Amino acid sequence: MNDRRTSPLAAALLAWFQSHRRALPWRERRTPYATWISEIMLQQTQVKTVIPYFRRWMERFPDAQAVARASRDEILKHWEGLGYYSRAANIQKTARILADRFQGHLPRDHKALLGLPGIGPYTAGAVMSMAFNEPFAVVDGNVERVFARLFNIEKPVKEREARRFIHGTAQGLLPPGKAGSFNEALMELGALVCTPKNPSCSSCPVALHCESLRQGVVEQRPVTTPRKPTTALQVAAGVLVRDGRIFVQKRPPDGLMPNLWEFPGGKLENGESPEEALVREFREELELSIQCLDPIMVVRHSYTVFRVTLHAFFCRLFPPDQTPVLRAAVDLRWATPRELDRLAFPAANAKLIRKMQKEGWLDPS
Repeated sequence: MNDRRTSPLAAALLAWFQSHRRALPWRERRTPYATWISEIMLQQTQVKTVIPYFRRWMERFPDAQAVARASRDEILKHWEGLGYYSRAANIQKTARILADRFQGHLPRDHKALLGLPGIGPYTAGAVMSMAFNEPFAVVDGNVERVFARLFNIEKPVKEREARRFIHGTAQGLLPPGKAGSFNEALMELGALVCTPKNPSCSSCPVALHCESLRQGVVEQRPVTTPRKPTTALQVAAGVLVRDGRIFVQKRPPDGLMPNLWEFPGGKLENGESPEEALVREFREELELSIQCLDPIMVVRHSYTVFRVTLHAFFCRLFPPDQTPVLRAAVDLRWATPRELDRLAFPAANAKLIRKMQKEGWLDPS
């Protein structure tokens, strides 16, 4: 390797990374499979949140063949709480392709990786550089912030011109034979030092190269575009119990939170109480007449663009001898309390289940 081609900035960053890198589980054994899974999990999700999910996933699904053989419900259960559930579905689609065409292994080919479900330029570059050490730059939010400050980029980092500059500069700075370490070092710098607020410029290993620090505008970089406002939703959910079993239904395979199980219910219409909304939703979506009984809890949960307030009630059929007809869901189940633990639910529903379990309202026998 010819180290004379390594820029001073890259050399300083690599030296810092050698002694400051975090002990993360996907770095313990940097395989293509572990890199792929961790990078998909880390999309839109913080490292501290991903760590326990990654450990559980790797224990249950140590390779692509294990993912390919598993049921969709089990895959989603191990993903429950991470959100963006299409990511999990695409992992299984790709795992089955790998098992059929690539002996269960990710190909060492950038174009072939891009042809797999759920693997775009970012993930393909991460696998190529971090697992195979091929010269591909990887640009995430941390890297965008670092480069916006290093080079004092005055345009929003998501604009095409800025993105092109950042990616081209990152590619040009890749040190020979150390692409994976350099990409990780940039991300680590953004996570630990060049943070969104109150960056630690005094301890930055590349502060001498930082144009925004020199000009005193670090806090004004990166330039961002305004976030889309979140929408507040009032929702009702009914826990319908019959003979010790709980009615749950499965969401369609497309749309929001695909293939997850849920308690029936829906959004409140103008002027409706939660109880009135539940009676209407059960009638419209299941052709069931119900009575709302005791309230269970109010669950508040924020998604990317929604802030949901979920009003949950115990319910009963009235009259009791009715058969549900699915109008929106694709499957139904009268589940035992123990079976609920094996099904994947949206986050607000999962909070509701934990509350009922904690209070002893669900008989596990």
